Amino acid sequence: MADGIPKVPGSELLGRSLDELCAVAREVGLPAYAGTQMARWIYVRGTASFDLMTDLPRRVRRDLATRHDIGIRPPARCVVSADGTRKYLFGGNAGGWVETVWIPDRGRSTLCVSTQAGCRMGCRFCHTARQRFAGHLSAGAMLNQLTGLPERPAVDNVVFMGMGEPLDNLDEVLRALRAMSADWGLAMSPRRLTVSTVGLLPAMDRLLQESDCHVAISLHSPFSEERASLMPVERTHPIREVVARLRRYEWRGQRRLMFEYIVFGGFNDTPRHVRELCRLLHGLPCRINLMRYHPRPDQRWPATEEGRLLAFETALRAKGFRTTIRRSRGQDIAAACGQLSTLAVVEDEPPPSSRSGMIVGHGGSSGGTVA
Repeated sequence: MADGIPKVPGSELLGRSLDELCAVAREVGLPAYAGTQMARWIYVRGTASFDLMTDLPRRVRRDLATRHDIGIRPPARCVVSADGTRKYLFGGNAGGWVETVWIPDRGRSTLCVSTQAGCRMGCRFCHTARQRFAGHLSAGAMLNQLTGLPERPAVDNVVFMGMGEPLDNLDEVLRALRAMSADWGLAMSPRRLTVSTVGLLPAMDRLLQESDCHVAISLHSPFSEERASLMPVERTHPIREVVARLRRYEWRGQRRLMFEYIVFGGFNDTPRHVRELCRLLHGLPCRINLMRYHPRPDQRWPATEEGRLLAFETALRAKGFRTTIRRSRGQDIAAACGQLSTLAVVEDEPPPSSRSGMIVGHGGSSGGTVA
């Protein structure tokens, strides 16, 4: 529709499989192969209007427009960091706002997408956890964070590391992954797709069995009580059980396993933690990504000192682990790891379903500029 407002929940075509689009074609009196034509318009060309699907009869285009929305909508807001990172605000089908981060980096770029409006995991260090959980995003709402993005042609990698826990919304995440990697969809290599998770079981098993994407596990401490103080999920899904499950899978091909480790000063950056990490991950082909913590005034964990962070990385490398320190991007616009939150915009913006164009405005941080 021209106004971008869904007629009824679930009417969007973005996110549907080829078989489902073929069924839509039959509904309006077309042969099933017309579903392939629609898939090409929606996924390959990013067409947001039925009027532009010129290889479909005009009558059919009108009929489709009365029954369905395509589901491709532009973001409502963009904030630009001093380092070139861009944070976009999208309306989610769940009735809440979500943030999406585009990160350009030396000739390549990564898009960090959200899977839920809010999050139910309650991680103590995460800004998203502080806001009300508004609901799960549909596969279409996840895909729209890519198809509705101005920089879509430049995106090389997609990471499901934004707002929400992907495995808490696994069915829709899997639908999005299939559409991203399928020949009829966005045709991205699964090696360009990464899903980050706190380690929900048995959903993690399904992700590993039903997709070929890379997997990143939020670890943050090898000690159960420490991890539980950061991540309540440790009580029900202990990291030792998560790692035990991961050992059942083959990680020596192109598929990568990563562990995300936010380093807190004096809390989880000691030689004792290096030794326990080595015991926990011994023999498991993986990469450890160390991340700087971005503290808030109301939290008790300090950021680690740079020298201490480098020493921690060096100690892990000396034990044979592939270890990197992830550069913080977009911190000045609250777009870095753990900073995403739409709490500040919920009260001053109308519901997402009533918006159709990009709006300029504040971005939740005074450090960036608005595009």
